[in-house]
Amino acid sequence: MPEDKGFEQLKDIFKAKKPTKKPPAYEWQDLALRIIKELGIPNFKRNAVFKVCKENPKSYIERCLNETKELCRTGAKWKYFFKLISQK
Repeated sequence: MPEDKGFEQLKDIFKAKKPTKKPPAYEWQDLALRIIKELGIPNFKRNAVFKVCKENPKSYIERCLNETKELCRTGAKWKYFFKLISQK
């Protein structure tokens, strides 16, 4: 059994390393991560989301995302999203 060392010092608690999450470097990366989360994009299609977000204007991507959420109530929403993106 581990030894009981008593109470920890407050300064030791604040010294402990906390894992930090690195923020996206570009706005399109943040948009891509939001799309991945909202539409449940599978891992094998993540890179494609980043690519379309980088190559297309944000307004176009958001319009396709909104249309996907409105029109595709059931099924794989991510497939419908890519269908809309490709119709440019």
